[in-house]
Amino acid sequence: MAALLAGCRAGGPASRTGAATREVSVAAAADLKYALDEISREFEKRNKGIRVNAAYGSSGNFYAQLQNQAPFDLFLSADMEYPRKLSEQGLGLSGTEFAYAVGRLAVWAPAGSPIDVRKLGVDALKHPSVAHIAIANPLHAPYGRAAEAAMRSLGVYNSVRPKLVFGENVAQALQFVQSGNAEIGIVALSLAISPAVRERGQYWEVPLESYPRMEQGGVILKWARDPEAARSFRAFLVNSEGRSILKKYGFTLPGE
Repeated sequence: MAALLAGCRAGGPASRTGAATREVSVAAAADLKYALDEISREFEKRNKGIRVNAAYGSSGNFYAQLQNQAPFDLFLSADMEYPRKLSEQGLGLSGTEFAYAVGRLAVWAPAGSPIDVRKLGVDALKHPSVAHIAIANPLHAPYGRAAEAAMRSLGVYNSVRPKLVFGENVAQALQFVQSGNAEIGIVALSLAISPAVRERGQYWEVPLESYPRMEQGGVILKWARDPEAARSFRAFLVNSEGRSILKKYGFTLPGE
């Protein structure tokens, strides 16, 4: 947990006026990295005295930690299954399970790659220069399971399977490609179009009909230290401003 919490987005000082700062600690799916950072900044501007600390990782790994009551107030998963299971186990605060977005996949390669991802689409995975294809680990990452499903649906899985390498989460899969440890990857569209990544690569959006709909949801944990602060952040996430930021990062919204 120390390593995860070290990755939290830095907040401001705990107190400059002597008043205690309230906090919301969020365990968030890795595809939310850039979108949730922006949402958190906007939330803090409008809710003085509440700081959001987010750690990013695999939804499945967070689920395992939360079964042992890891010290988070709010869980934002890359699927609906893990929050639902926590609620069924009595680990979520009653009535706080919710849907917030629908995730989308993209094939991504660095800007200097000889692979024309936009032109080739899924066939970019079969390019002669590709020795390694990075995806999130399907054992515990919803984006990894979706990537496998898309490759099967689009008819390339059997031919590229020996080249697959697995990141601990979808953000690490992207890092594998950025670092040159893989030539191409299937990542979250939200990461591919973020300002930090957009100019450094090229992408092709994987058709939504080629993989199961990635409904993403969350839940406030039963042991949340400040349930009202967590409820406030949840409300901001799903209101018009939070939704507009999610759409900016390529997420489809529930009901769309």
